[in-house]
Amino acid sequence: MIRALRSLSLRPLSLGSLRVGPLSLAAALALATCATAVQAQSFSAPQRSEIEKIIKDYIIAHPEVLQEAMAELEKKQAVAEAEKARTAVKNHSDALFNSPRQVVLGNPQGDVTFVEFFDYNCGYCKKAMSDMVELMGKDPKLKVVLKEFPVLGQGSVEAAQVAVAVRMQDKSGKKYLEFHQKLLTGRGQADKTRALAVAKEIGLDMARLEKDLKSDEVTASINESMKLAEALGLNGTPSYVIGSDVVVGAVGLTALGDKIKAARTN
Repeated sequence: MIRALRSLSLRPLSLGSLRVGPLSLAAALALATCATAVQAQSFSAPQRSEIEKIIKDYIIAHPEVLQEAMAELEKKQAVAEAEKARTAVKNHSDALFNSPRQVVLGNPQGDVTFVEFFDYNCGYCKKAMSDMVELMGKDPKLKVVLKEFPVLGQGSVEAAQVAVAVRMQDKSGKKYLEFHQKLLTGRGQADKTRALAVAKEIGLDMARLEKDLKSDEVTASINESMKLAEALGLNGTPSYVIGSDVVVGAVGLTALGDKIKAARTN
């Protein structure tokens, strides 16, 4: 391209001497870039001006190429972000899938691990909970991991702290799931008061719970989840790791199921 532009500098440049066919925007931008790179040596001011006019005229005549270029850029960015996320999953796989500080539901030896980062005050998490429960119920080979990711204020942090204390006295995960469902589906803001009320309602040892709330394990568990979320580039809830893929948002039952199928076949 540069050589071609240099050859143009050997003769006067006019709209007739440079034919612009059905170029893509990428080609037009490449032309502009190349022209800029060699303009000091190859082009006079009038020639540079005419090149710029040709590019501008083409874009005005074919504005749809802007949409095409943006779509292609978004596609490339999505691919790059997905690859970056897969690398982060690989680099943090042990903490993601096998941490002693996480809640494990479903089949602990399942062939696919479904990790969900959630916040007890996230409205989308409330809706997504039924997806997780349905997937777990229908798929006996699915390992489900829940990680507290309190990003919606102090109430969320308090609820997450109580949730960790619940996990500490319930190794099976059964009581935790009951607590999780009741707190997520309850009305009003989730905070320490509501979380403790739910814990008492489902019959947990409240004296132990209060003691565990003061332990370093609570802080360590939440800090671990927050650091993992940061490493994965998560900025909202719910967010998932399914196999080697990161999925952000309440994408729905079908999309989650498709991700599980893909992880199983890869």
